[in-house]
Amino acid sequence: MANIEAVAADRLRSFVERIERLEDEKAALAADIREVYSEAKGTGFDIKILRQIVRLRKMDQSDRREQEELLELYKGALGL
Repeated sequence: MANIEAVAADRLRSFVERIERLEDEKAALAADIREVYSEAKGTGFDIKILRQIVRLRKMDQSDRREQEELLELYKGALGL
């Protein structure tokens, strides 16, 4: 029984250590992304719009088109 618990504890420790490593990598990547946005801002690009473009490019084309059509519909309803 103690052997099974030791194996389970080792497996759990392994998962936790992997997650911690990935969290560190994620933090490093987030810092790199912030640096790129800062660089883009320094050259005159609007960061808010740049973030929107990145988000839109991640979307499926049909989802993006649907969202744009709904936005136009809502803008029209509000007289914008």
